[in-house]
Amino acid sequence: MRHGSTWVQEIVDMIQNDGDVKKCQRTNTYNRQPLIEWKSLSPLPMTQGLELAMPFPRILKTHLSVQMLPPSFWKQNTKIIYVARNAKDTVVSYHHFSKIVPLLPKSNTLEEFIEKFMDGKVLWDSWYDHVKGRWNQKDKHSVLYLFYEDMKENPRQEIQKILKFLEKDLSEEIFNKIIYHTSFDIMQQNPMANYGTIPKEMMDQSISPFMRKGMSGDWKNHFTIAQNEKFDEEHKKKMAGTTLTFHTEI
Repeated sequence: MRHGSTWVQEIVDMIQNDGDVKKCQRTNTYNRQPLIEWKSLSPLPMTQGLELAMPFPRILKTHLSVQMLPPSFWKQNTKIIYVARNAKDTVVSYHHFSKIVPLLPKSNTLEEFIEKFMDGKVLWDSWYDHVKGRWNQKDKHSVLYLFYEDMKENPRQEIQKILKFLEKDLSEEIFNKIIYHTSFDIMQQNPMANYGTIPKEMMDQSISPFMRKGMSGDWKNHFTIAQNEKFDEEHKKKMAGTTLTFHTEI
């Protein structure tokens, strides 16, 4: 959650539609690429991914951890694009997001939310287990593991990885078009990508926009020194024994 999945959704949709902006604005992103677990989670007016008859190639979204994915995903060698973001920026972004969605549990302060995050008491399970679970699967299955920070620093390079993974070959003109239309500033203004069409009672963006800042290192504007030290200590324990590492700024 809050790793940049909507960003990747737009990139994939533009790739699949050969950079046709009009086609990519045919409906909201959550209807173009439904969230498979949404039926049991939300009253929002979104297409139910598990019931939808979609033409091939079917593109779905999920926040489910590895352990919760349907077995068919692995049996059928489903292509999975996973984007991970450093924990500190994820905490800050997730905290702001929880304020605008009534469905999500609330925390009065960032400090309280940080504690819940470190304990794994947030929606969609522990961040640590989530990112490590996909990382451990990337060499065994068809998984493209991306990092939010890399995408911010070099979108051309990371989108090229997605193109190769999807076995698509596009002209330089279309490629540049995709880079432009999936930039944060442009997506922030796109009502088909910024969740701006969702009723206020379901997502109140007057409190905080769904696409808030989209930057790496914003956690520095929110964490206290004490919070940062405690978080680093816990992070080191939870990430021990894995080769997975993150950049907390670019």
